[in-house]
Amino acid sequence: MAKNENDQTELFETDEVSVIQDGDEMNSGSVVNYIYSRFKRAEDARQTDELRWLRAYRNYRGLYGSDVQFTETEKSRVFVKVTKTKTLAAYGQINDVLFGNNKFPLTVNPSVLPDGVSDSVHINLDPNAPAGQEELTKAFGDEPKVSFLFDPTEKLKPGETMFDRMDRLGPLKDRLEAMGDKVIEGPGTTTSTATFHPAMVAAKKMEKKIHDQLEESGANKQLRHTSFEMALFGTGIMKGPFAVDKEYPNWDEETGEYDPLVKTVPSTSHVSIWNFYPDPDAYSMDEAEYIVERHRMTRSQMRGLKSRPFFREESIDDAIRMGESYEKKYWEQDMEDDASNTASPERYEVLEFWGFVDTEILETNGIPIPKELKNTEQVNVNAWICNDKVLRLVLNPFKPTRIPYYAVPYELNPYSFFGVGIAENMDDTQTLMNGFMRLAIDNAALSGNLIIEVDETNLVPGQDLSVYPGKIFRRQGGAPGQGIFGTKFPNVAGENMQLFDKARVLADESTGFPSFAHGQTGVSGVGRTASGISMLMSAANGSIRNVVKNVDDYLIGPLGRAFFAFNMQFDFDKSIKGDLEVKASGTESLMANEVRSQRLMQFIGVASTPTLQPFVKSDYIIREIAKSMDLDPDKVTNSLSDAAIQAEILKKFAQPPAAPPVPEGAPQGPPMPETPTAPGAATGQAGVSVSDTTGAGGGNIGTGTAPIPGEQGFSGS
Repeated sequence: MAKNENDQTELFETDEVSVIQDGDEMNSGSVVNYIYSRFKRAEDARQTDELRWLRAYRNYRGLYGSDVQFTETEKSRVFVKVTKTKTLAAYGQINDVLFGNNKFPLTVNPSVLPDGVSDSVHINLDPNAPAGQEELTKAFGDEPKVSFLFDPTEKLKPGETMFDRMDRLGPLKDRLEAMGDKVIEGPGTTTSTATFHPAMVAAKKMEKKIHDQLEESGANKQLRHTSFEMALFGTGIMKGPFAVDKEYPNWDEETGEYDPLVKTVPSTSHVSIWNFYPDPDAYSMDEAEYIVERHRMTRSQMRGLKSRPFFREESIDDAIRMGESYEKKYWEQDMEDDASNTASPERYEVLEFWGFVDTEILETNGIPIPKELKNTEQVNVNAWICNDKVLRLVLNPFKPTRIPYYAVPYELNPYSFFGVGIAENMDDTQTLMNGFMRLAIDNAALSGNLIIEVDETNLVPGQDLSVYPGKIFRRQGGAPGQGIFGTKFPNVAGENMQLFDKARVLADESTGFPSFAHGQTGVSGVGRTASGISMLMSAANGSIRNVVKNVDDYLIGPLGRAFFAFNMQFDFDKSIKGDLEVKASGTESLMANEVRSQRLMQFIGVASTPTLQPFVKSDYIIREIAKSMDLDPDKVTNSLSDAAIQAEILKKFAQPPAAPPVPEGAPQGPPMPETPTAPGAATGQAGVSVSDTTGAGGGNIGTGTAPIPGEQGFSGS
């Protein structure tokens, strides 16, 4: 029997409103027809894009389409897979940028002016005040303690209560609650004042929460699938987050039986571009009225839908009894290696719909509409249909309302929903390279063999005219050597290969990925020098920078904000909530960590002057240096408050130890004689003269004064 860890079933609230329940009497025809009509319209609108994707797939696989016809004289069928090389190079660079730090490129920071949570708070320090020691002991435990003094002149904001102010401490509320009204909003006025940042603490806790959720859902793997299709076809698709039950292995300690732990976690997944049907009138996800995803399910997968929330078991059973309904599209047959397999797959076609549906259609079918949506003409719903059966129909559960799909273009096409990929950019050059290579191979085969000419009038009739070593021909007339002789065809393969190289250079320019960037040798000209290679790599990074920026804007950023909204809506943990901003940080990884670390260190050197130190955010710089070294900033750096406490400790250790007091009546040593100071000598401690150390008068010895015979310390004769 599976059990939930720490009552995980209540971790997420569920605001989904099931508008169709089991046992409801309804005519689903209108809903089904509406969804099928939307799907058909989207399918018809993207046929041109499907042809582009098919051609890109063939170029990647090295396959000639049916539109390519060869003549009888063309013997070579070679396909140079430069498209595959360029696509994998782009795919690899994108992954290196996004996952160079083994971390999802996503950060959470407080907003510029956080609302509902304090940006910074402090407590006035007064080392001489005894007040607050008890409260500090409760709050900080064994940590170093300092005394605080409440500022009596502080006034509350209009309409603000003390409770409201304490509530603005967010995750630090429990830690600082014992000090009550001693907490003052705003940063400390001195460097020794312990300053706390509730908004920053909430942001970092939210960031760790999102990263943990992404890790558990395998988002890195899903993003790699998306980036590959983005590079090849021009568009990558992801969806989520959705609350799913994840099973963790566990064995009962007493019985030893397998008793898995089940946690409800948000999950995200990759969606193949072939199964994605967007609103044909939209140019981006922000403009899309609806999205339809086509699923190819087995019988067991269909039955597995019964365990998911708000799926109708009766409708699922009815759809299964009606039999398999999946039919291959033309592009599926073209992409299969075995074209002879024309059998219908034993699968079910299930359509998942997200988008707006007319309220009238729902009311016609007797579907209840919430009171707050009664006066609206459209409502945003999620519906699943199969074999004309509505498997699931619920109102869109997300607040704010959003369609949980993210489409990222490799190269933005401002007049189409789908972008342009590597394969399309070099389609013409791929055709040229194939043609020149086939010509070179056919010419090499032709010029590498002799063309045999036979004068049959000089030979005995009826002979076998095939040529092989040791062959004997019977001649009946003519001069010797005139009956059979060979002609050599000229070799022009070199000229064809020169044209091939020109086409390859055009492929470099059209894709923005030069050949040296993916390991091609023989780079000439400026590329032979270190500075030249640096210039070329910088130019190559310029192309990938635009791609990564698209990933940040269209995928990482919206997906991160979706996880943030998911946690704000469904997670009960108040310590992670606040007025926060989610930022995609993929483009920041374009700069090598080593270079970035060097620049940060150089900046610290410049800003170390006393006049510039007040303007430098040292804590931010230290955290960024840790990031550039692939270190976790939270593990190797202190917070501002902890840094202030640490500074106080170090300050105490840095003070020289005080001389022990001399007891009264203790014998005193002989007094130090007063020694006259030589001209130009510096006076040290205890009145001892120190000679000139400049080296001008005999090094460190100096002239000094001669001892007088009879005095203490005189050893001369």
